Amino acid sequence: MLEPLHSRFEREFPFTAHDFNRVRSLIYRHAGIHLKESKEHMVYSRLARRLRATGKSTCRDYLDYVEHDEVEWQNFVNALTTNLTAFFREPHHFSILAEHLKRLASAEPRRVLTIWSAAVSSGEEAYSVAMTAVEVFGTLTPPVKILATDVDTQVLRIAEKGVFTRERVEKLSEANLKRFFLKGQGARAGFVKIRAELRNMITFRQSNLLASDWQVNGPFDAIFCRNVMIYFDKPTQYQILERFVPLLRPHGLLFAGHSENFHHASRFFSACGKTVYRVADLTERQEAIDG
Repeated sequence: MLEPLHSRFEREFPFTAHDFNRVRSLIYRHAGIHLKESKEHMVYSRLARRLRATGKSTCRDYLDYVEHDEVEWQNFVNALTTNLTAFFREPHHFSILAEHLKRLASAEPRRVLTIWSAAVSSGEEAYSVAMTAVEVFGTLTPPVKILATDVDTQVLRIAEKGVFTRERVEKLSEANLKRFFLKGQGARAGFVKIRAELRNMITFRQSNLLASDWQVNGPFDAIFCRNVMIYFDKPTQYQILERFVPLLRPHGLLFAGHSENFHHASRFFSACGKTVYRVADLTERQEAIDG
């Protein structure tokens, strides 16, 4: 008989090893997220909120419900998705992006440049990309279009609104706050809202990197897929990276998270900076195949 995991400390709902493994299996099959055994307490605390919300008394009943209710399935995914982000997180990436945009604009001055933020969370990454584009082109309406996607519909709604607390933007300079945000007044005091010009550069859409059809049209000049691959196992990472290749232009860049590396996919990508990659050329691909 499986021992309840809650035996070590008091919990509102019983939570067995079988429940935990069932959660791990469900989220892996649907979103490719590989939950480590150390995440057991985090999973319980987030699952408990959904049990309260749905009126279920056991994890077994709740998980049975999840598997037969499309709306609750999305709530389940939203609850277990970690959304840690910030404006200009890993700032060296935005310096590299700025130089990349300058080169492209110089080579093809009439072309609209396209960027995909593939795990946008609550929007800070996409808005940081938009601010970078504004700085490069010196206008609030640069020739840049950004696609921002995430598996979590709840954070996408937050991202699309573009409203943030003052604490979320406290590390931005006063000049950037004045240039890119509107300050809330009265009942909205303590909040800021992204300017409409930046918001209009971005299309927000739900997309699951594990889905057979991403409904994403490339090619892109850059793809940001940062701090999400760490939740996938190596075979899943490999499959996603392979699908990125035809979605990038020949000189496009792929930006990864600070703790991620794609050396195992050298057949597809070559490092060209700190956690920045380009599509491998034919020679590099053959060398990777030959081992």
